[in-house]
Amino acid sequence: SETTHQPVDLPFESFDDRVRVSKRTHVATMNAASADHSTLQSTGTAGFLKFEDAARKKQTRIICTIGPACWSVEMLGVLLDNGMNIARLNFSHGDHATHAGTITRLKEALAKRPGVHCAVMLDTKGPEIRTGFFAPPYADKKIELTAGATLVLTTDYDHKSDGTKLACTYAKLPTSVHPGNQILVADGSLVLKVKEVLNATEVACVVMNDCAIGERKNMNLPGVKVDLPVLQAKDTRDLVEFACPQNVDYVAASFVQTADDVKTIRKTLDGAGGQHIQIISKIENQEGLDNFAEICDEVDAVMIARGDLGMEIPPERVFRAQKMMIETCNKAGTPVIVATQMLESMCSNPRPTRAECSDVANAVLDGCDAVMLSGETAGGKFPKEAVSIMARTCVEAEEELDFDAAYGKVHAGVRADGKVVDVVESTVAAATQAAVDAGAKAVIVLARTGATAQLFAKYKCPIPVIVVTSFDHVARQAVALLPGCQAVHTPDLTNYGYNNAAGDDENKMVAAGAKHAAEIGVITKADDIVCAVHAYKVGASKNVAMRFFYAGPAL
Repeated sequence: SETTHQPVDLPFESFDDRVRVSKRTHVATMNAASADHSTLQSTGTAGFLKFEDAARKKQTRIICTIGPACWSVEMLGVLLDNGMNIARLNFSHGDHATHAGTITRLKEALAKRPGVHCAVMLDTKGPEIRTGFFAPPYADKKIELTAGATLVLTTDYDHKSDGTKLACTYAKLPTSVHPGNQILVADGSLVLKVKEVLNATEVACVVMNDCAIGERKNMNLPGVKVDLPVLQAKDTRDLVEFACPQNVDYVAASFVQTADDVKTIRKTLDGAGGQHIQIISKIENQEGLDNFAEICDEVDAVMIARGDLGMEIPPERVFRAQKMMIETCNKAGTPVIVATQMLESMCSNPRPTRAECSDVANAVLDGCDAVMLSGETAGGKFPKEAVSIMARTCVEAEEELDFDAAYGKVHAGVRADGKVVDVVESTVAAATQAAVDAGAKAVIVLARTGATAQLFAKYKCPIPVIVVTSFDHVARQAVALLPGCQAVHTPDLTNYGYNNAAGDDENKMVAAGAKHAAEIGVITKADDIVCAVHAYKVGASKNVAMRFFYAGPAL
């Protein structure tokens, strides 16, 4: 309907033409029911403004594994300033006290950076298979194995090896493998070929290469379905006694093979009060690939864990699996992470190889949402440099992305089967295209769960998305895995969204998002266009608002 609101005075140079005067009228209309936005406190951007240039510019998210090389308050701050969005805690190493100390120090580093959010990921040890211990005089040393020799694997884990028989943790090994199967030990440095299943506890193998191995090395069974539960006893304790009490944001579950695995983890977390914790399925074997579509539908995010995956399937096929999973996740709107050995040489060198930079860039070009550093930050000599070059590489790759092509591909994929999408997704799809066409500088999303913001990531929105939420975990998760998102945590503004009919805080939250965008330099002029999208309730029906306004009062 027509509005009679008078133009507002903006703290900028006067505009003479009628178009800009008209824009001022629209600003007044948008703010008619809200408070005086000029009195809004700063949304807290001091930490973000101190980021390195690439950390501010990049859309792709960066996950850093935390270890002795970077777990001091100072170094955690350095990682944040250079682009870290998720701190990964690897529960294959360390105890609960050690990891709790890391979270405490991370919070200290964040306290020195107002407005900066960083999520915490617990990466489970998972159903690993490992070799056993050695007998004297080999204990705590290495045993030399010679190509052509016979090595018996036994499921009796009490057995101490002398180099002729080696224990392993997988009790079902004799019923899982067959003559001709390969077994890889110590990340593939030792290759065994199954010769014969001797009995219910022993398998005879041929050593295929000379190798010196130590105790407790990992073991992979390529092409074999490993019959182990996704959560071992240790994993369940880690989730119930650490992840939930510590309010971590993500659990990355190792060796997920089916959608039922995801449901098992969800039930465990929910039963311990971890309903807000999102689940990341790590795809690490052929079974996970075979069931990937169902896993993708069930899980919150996916990690392409190329280390073990390259042991479980032929390494020359990993690239194809990576592209398939990224494409499937993009179509579903499921965040996808590419991980393992991305900048591996930087564990000891200050510069990556050109191939490593190309690996990172190609993952971004393929459509991944996040890339991950492992040993590079946890134990490497150059953690700062690793994060910095990864951020700069992401920025360079993002400049090559074609929004029209990316948007068109996702939209066509969604509609390919003739399915009608729900009103929220269709609104987000339309808002993304409209915001680009209108030259909007920012999109503001009011979030209770982050689902709407995730849809903007699905449709490859190239415009900064400012997520405004009263929930701290939603703020962290929005910044963690949704490319291009910034978050504003407004704990005192809670009356908004589908569950609140009145929605008294909605205009204040939109204004807070616009103010934040102005403070970080996303909007700079009074006539910069901003798009706001949020759900609200009228009576018993759910509605979705998409509105455009001019930024003047926020500046």
